[in-house]
Parts: sequence; C-alpha cells; structure tokens
Amino acid sequence: MVLWRVNPVAPWPTEPSEHLKLDERMYAAIDESIKKGEIEDFGFFLEGNSGYAIGKGEATDLFRSASMFGPYIFCEIHEIIPYKKGKEITTGLLKAQIEAAKK
Repeated sequence: MVLWRVNPVAPWPTEPSEHLKLDERMYAAIDESIKKGEIEDFGFFLEGNSGYAIGKGEATDLFRSASMFGPYIFCEIHEIIPYKKGKEITTGLLKAQIEAAKK
C-alpha cells in the first residue's frame, strides 16, 4: 500500500496549462501501471492533495515506480500481510510462547 501526498515545495508549474501537462504525464504513468496490473486500486483523499494506491510486485519495482513521481509527490510505502496470514503468525507465536513458558 502506498500513501502518497503532494509535495507543496516542489517546483510545480504556475501556468495552468503547464500544470495540466504535468498532471497528464503522471496520470498516464498511473494508467499504464494499472493496465500492467502493478496497481490494483488508486484513489484520492477528499482534500485532493493525497491518496493511496494498492499494488503488487517486488520491492525494487515499487521503489522505481514511486520514485518516478519525485519531487512532486511523496510516497510512504507499506508492505501488507493479509489478515489470514497475520492471524496465523501471531497465533503461532503466542502458542510457542505458552509452550516455552511451560518448560
């Protein structure tokens, strides 16, 4: 999961037509990642200057993709462990601790 936000001190174009061109280039990159299956979901938070993306792939690919948007966009990337797997791991750890305490 990527949480993204606009970098307010980036060198954003001040001319609306140039700003639109930059946005369209970023949207094209996002559209291509969606088409390739690298991004499964992408959205904007209501204030319009941040949002999220849900993707899949190798860490190096995510790093490369997120870096394409600098310096205009900051990205915070979090790897997600699915609920079922997380439940299995934490339950197993606690059971192992219980067994270790018995010895």
